[in-house]
Amino acid sequence: MISTDIGKEVIIKELPLIPKLPGVYRMLDSKNGILYVGKAKNLPNRLKSYVSEKNHIIRTERMLSQTRKIEITTTANESEALLLEANLIKKYKPKFNILLKDDKSFPFIFISEHKFPRIERHRGAKIKPGKYYGPFASSLAVNTAIKTLQKIFLVRSCTDKQVEDGDRTCFNYYLKRCAGPCGSKIDEKDYAKLVDAADEFLSKGKSRKIQKTLSLQMEEASQELDFEKAAIIRDKIKSLNIIQSSLTVSEANLIEADVVAGYKESGKACIQVFFYRSKQNWGNQAFFPKHDPDESLSEILNSFISQFYENKAVPASIIISEEIREKKLIEKTLSKKERKQIVISNAKKGSKLKIINLAIKNAKNSLNRKLYESQNNRDLLDKISKKFKIDNNISLIEVYDNSHIQGTDSVGALITYGEEGFIKKRYRKFNIKTEKFKQDDYGMIKEVLDRRFKRAIQEKGNYLSLPDLVLIDGGKGQYSSARETLNELGLNDIPVVAIAKGKLRNSGNETFFHNGKEIKFLRNDPTLFFLQRIRDEAHRFAISAHRAKRKKGISRSLLDQINGIGSIRKRALLNHFGSARAVESASLDEIKSVEGVEEKVAKKIYNFFHE
Repeated sequence: MISTDIGKEVIIKELPLIPKLPGVYRMLDSKNGILYVGKAKNLPNRLKSYVSEKNHIIRTERMLSQTRKIEITTTANESEALLLEANLIKKYKPKFNILLKDDKSFPFIFISEHKFPRIERHRGAKIKPGKYYGPFASSLAVNTAIKTLQKIFLVRSCTDKQVEDGDRTCFNYYLKRCAGPCGSKIDEKDYAKLVDAADEFLSKGKSRKIQKTLSLQMEEASQELDFEKAAIIRDKIKSLNIIQSSLTVSEANLIEADVVAGYKESGKACIQVFFYRSKQNWGNQAFFPKHDPDESLSEILNSFISQFYENKAVPASIIISEEIREKKLIEKTLSKKERKQIVISNAKKGSKLKIINLAIKNAKNSLNRKLYESQNNRDLLDKISKKFKIDNNISLIEVYDNSHIQGTDSVGALITYGEEGFIKKRYRKFNIKTEKFKQDDYGMIKEVLDRRFKRAIQEKGNYLSLPDLVLIDGGKGQYSSARETLNELGLNDIPVVAIAKGKLRNSGNETFFHNGKEIKFLRNDPTLFFLQRIRDEAHRFAISAHRAKRKKGISRSLLDQINGIGSIRKRALLNHFGSARAVESASLDEIKSVEGVEEKVAKKIYNFFHE
């Protein structure tokens, strides 16, 4: 039986010192780790409930049994407490809170405020002047929409410098995806009409009006026997139909709304968020919050909404699938945050109910797929334990690989795989620092493992938790190096396996090394395919990290080779052109136009690349 006595005693002791104000409280364990973050309109009254109520849910009892300290932060009002609570939960990820996993910003379409506005994808803070359209559910959705919009409205994506020069048309112009301000093919007034049409489509969803205008233009061109122009307009109409079908106009005419629906089964939940803007569906995203198996869907949805919108723009309407406990408080808080009226509503009939039911169906399908994959992964992890005779239960595998070219730009890579798949937030790269290890695979493994696990030991709960298995891409020597390094750090209990390809480097003939034994799989064994897949992901990540480092080194070294070019001028050149390669292809006049680069220096730079 769980004893909650110590936690309750901590609360009773602290209660007289806590002011009767709104705020946030944090339950801490014996190591000052945050167990739970909560908020309250009246802090003492909320904390008293932990002492006075007798029948707590199991999660609360477990939390109280581990509580050794309480910290509080008072706020001006309950709305501030809600925002602070959401912020602290996302920052510290306490194990007894409902946690929104895989939270990230969503991409937008951005049209700048230039003389000839530019269309591009944008993610992050909206600090650049211009118009933002979104959010879209994925980068793929944004990129597809931008390409199609360019075909219809010919809004440029070429650089500002190309437009300023106005003497060379970009490649998109010849693909009929740009009106040609870069080559002075269109004046500002006519270009503005194209941008206004794109804005009408994105902000108001006026596709029928645009389609009608294009149809009339096509008829006029045909009557004038300008069949080439008519064919171009016909292709625009086709592109408009494509983007209409991909964005699907909603029956409910949702101008600015998010549809948030949940589904719970087998102690797990999925939340689906559909983005509706300008009467169009701009995609959807599935989320799988971490929560107690007994937590109600209503409570999961309540916590999800406050965390999800803590760092995102909020639409005027949020339509939800369940009644939530703090609906009025969240409405009030989000309205204050956005400085506009936010309405949270339940769909009960008509077209909005159809949309909610569609979102619930998507949530159910996503959850069933996730549960199936998790079970499949669990079975594979169990088979690994059995094959290598590992006594411990394997839930987390770390895979290591190295990449270098003849000892240059040496990089070590770590990827992690768990029951729910690849865990991208646990990916790490290590620039090899020890000079003598840069051409030594065994030494590189030693340095990477030493740095990774020494930090975990020193920082304990503040760094990556320890894995249940370490998988090394390599053979017997790599295995010995890894095993020796972990043993030196006192981590003898973490099993190590090395995976080596056959003599002909052919996949499917791998040999595995573990505890002094060589182990082989049958060629069609699903466990072998699984181990190959996670090994290949580590290799992919190591190669991409190496290429990025090499590319950065090449860009730096090109400018470093020019005598008399100091760090200030280098920075000015890179800021202006973007890379050393771009400086190499620039004209003398372009180099002279860079601030701080006088004619004599410009000639030196130009001659360096062209003599």
